[in-house]
Amino acid sequence: MSVKLPDVVRTGLPVVFCGTAAGAKSAAVRAYYAGPGNQFWPVLARTGLTLRQIRPADFRSALDSGIGLTDVCKLDAGSDRAIGNKGFDVPRLLELLEQNRPKRVAFNGKKAAEIVLGRKVDYGPQPERIAGARVHVLPSTSGAARGAWNEAYWRELAREVRAGPR
Repeated sequence: MSVKLPDVVRTGLPVVFCGTAAGAKSAAVRAYYAGPGNQFWPVLARTGLTLRQIRPADFRSALDSGIGLTDVCKLDAGSDRAIGNKGFDVPRLLELLEQNRPKRVAFNGKKAAEIVLGRKVDYGPQPERIAGARVHVLPSTSGAARGAWNEAYWRELAREVRAGPR
């Protein structure tokens, strides 16, 4: 079943957020981060990455704030546990990033980052670059991941984005 949400990217964005896959609610309504407990849109507003809180249905307007959106799995939807280890298309993601050359790639949760980087990761900036972009791993905004929540990593990313490229 294809539950592909469209990539929301353009060349040279300050940051592209990459999740593992669309959550079940997001797939159902065809909008990024639409789950009832997901903190993605509120945390973007709280950290100043967006001027206002964007509604999931208006996800395309993230581009107006210099924010791109994608997932590493475009073939399935649900929680990380439900998806397991299938449907990941790392070459597609890397090509997308190479074509659009964002300044930063921020993984929303460890699983997507570990799949793409091929190793265990900790939260925060990573030593690798992808398509020239600085790489960050952030605690997942999913309601199911509340136990690992630490907004400090999101605030650190927001400070870097506001400071400009490095």
